[in-house]
Amino acid sequence: MTTAHPSDEPWDRFYMWGPSTLLVVAAIVSAATATLVMTPAEYVPASASAVAAVCWEGWWLRYGGAAGPTARAVYFTVRTAVAFALSWFNPFFAFYACMGYFDAHRMLPERWARAGIFATALSLAGSQSGGLPPKSPMMWVGFGALFVINASIATVMFRMGERDQVLAEERIDSIAELERTNRLLAQALSENKALHAQLVLRAREAGIDDERRRLAAEIHDTLAQDLTGIVTQLQASQDAVDPVVARRHVDRAQALARRSLGGARRSVQNLVPQALEQSSLGDALAQVVATWSAEFGVRAEFTVTGTVVPLHDELGATLLRITQEALTNVGKHAAAERVGVTVSYMDDEVSVDVRDDGCGFDAAADPAGGFGLRGMQSRAARMGGTVNIETEPGGGTAVSVRVPLEREEAAS
Repeated sequence: MTTAHPSDEPWDRFYMWGPSTLLVVAAIVSAATATLVMTPAEYVPASASAVAAVCWEGWWLRYGGAAGPTARAVYFTVRTAVAFALSWFNPFFAFYACMGYFDAHRMLPERWARAGIFATALSLAGSQSGGLPPKSPMMWVGFGALFVINASIATVMFRMGERDQVLAEERIDSIAELERTNRLLAQALSENKALHAQLVLRAREAGIDDERRRLAAEIHDTLAQDLTGIVTQLQASQDAVDPVVARRHVDRAQALARRSLGGARRSVQNLVPQALEQSSLGDALAQVVATWSAEFGVRAEFTVTGTVVPLHDELGATLLRITQEALTNVGKHAAAERVGVTVSYMDDEVSVDVRDDGCGFDAAADPAGGFGLRGMQSRAARMGGTVNIETEPGGGTAVSVRVPLEREEAAS
């Protein structure tokens, strides 16, 4: 027996209460027509059969809900036999017998369900032909024809029921397959999200390693050499006998120290831009845009969209540097009259768009993009992001940088 669904509940109630209801209807109609279709000698056996049917249905109502396959088959067989007997006494008891058409497939094993339908058709054919047994050859012919018609109709209905059941099972299987596919898809999306996070993390770690190597090279090429020169000049001043020569060496050491201090400050500023030390990315970009507009005399508009969230210092610095580079390119090369800068906060990424109405350039003739685009792409790649450029001669230029969103607290 298949698992019940919410839409099966009305049918379950019909299968449980239908036989009893039809028995009551048949008994009322048969009692009203007893004097017309029954002989006095049939009253007693008919009444006894009706009482047996009532008891049988009462038992079924009490215990049928938990009945197994064998109990259901026994119930159907006894009910069909009693209904046949009642229809023999009074054709109107066919109301009770017709229930077999509806529940034979539920009560009997599949190989016996068709026999149960034929037995039901036998009772209905006898009722429709005027009662059993037929009283003349013509009635026998009519009974046979009605049996064939009833059996054929029941067979067609049975096959239609089987087809509907197969379709229902196929739909259930399709739904189950869709649910399984959805679960696999959700799992794949979750794994893809985790993989994307790992790739972003590795790209960021690679960017940090590149920055460390750059800083090491810069320290080696500038600070370390300057410090070596300072030590050399100080030692030379100590070894010098002439005060003038000694003073010259000290002055050189001071100059080297000042240059080293300036280089150290520039290195620190390259790590975390001063504009971001006390401001959010939006405030820093607004200040950068305003300063650039005043310097180049070009109208510039700054816009923030989405919900502003604190960003990791490294991510904010990257976006700020790329924006500064893009604005510098516009000021030097675009000859623009209007510039728009938009920072957009989205669910999983943040973007900065720099648009101008300047002269643009032929991207096909300059596939690298020119104007420092490689540097911007390198910075964005360290954060797992991308830089796209759209331009054409005389059509202005649009630079868009998109990087995965990493909040300050998540990075911590």
